[in-house]
Amino acid sequence: MRTHNLALQDSLLNTFLEQIRSKEVQKDRMRFRRNMERIGEVMAYEISKSLAYSTKNIATPLGIANVNTVDNDIVLGTIFRAGLPFHQGFLSYFDNADNAFISAYRKYKDALKFEVFIEYIASPDLTGKTLILVDPMLASGSSMELAYNALLTRGKPKEVHFATIIASQYAVDYLSNHFAEESNISLWSAAIDPELNAHSYIIPGLGDAGDLAFGEKL
Repeated sequence: MRTHNLALQDSLLNTFLEQIRSKEVQKDRMRFRRNMERIGEVMAYEISKSLAYSTKNIATPLGIANVNTVDNDIVLGTIFRAGLPFHQGFLSYFDNADNAFISAYRKYKDALKFEVFIEYIASPDLTGKTLILVDPMLASGSSMELAYNALLTRGKPKEVHFATIIASQYAVDYLSNHFAEESNISLWSAAIDPELNAHSYIIPGLGDAGDLAFGEKL
């Protein structure tokens, strides 16, 4: 598995990341969702550089133009619920993509111990496709792993891109070890943070992305 940490290069992405982390800016829920979308748009552009292209001859009013266009058959997969605005950013760029949706949730055994469960999948056939699986917060890596394994019941993709806004170093190491032999899988992150706390929240992170985007849940 290959890892791409987009924070290592200076770009406008850092501005959106700054705002999405800020406690003051987070008070504007609509802006939080829009920043998630904008990060998704930037990451879609970055991922597009790694895709396969071929030349098409396009008739203009004045002649023929040669244009390199994407050949990949793309499926955008999202883990509910925090992933929805992030997903929309990708969909704004990969506008003809098919879409897949998965529900994953933590079931706590006590205050600190939990298991991740997959409850719902809606997906097209993934056989031979390019799967971009997005989840804004990659804490332990277990949700992404379980979601991907669940999607494999819908077919084996040709290549896979995991995309997240903030990953913990723990999750990066976990997925890198788990998919060490999978050369067709890449992980893309806008930032990689150093720690997880006792509740498996990323430090410094940004808080609960789902609650910040859509309101607190019971």
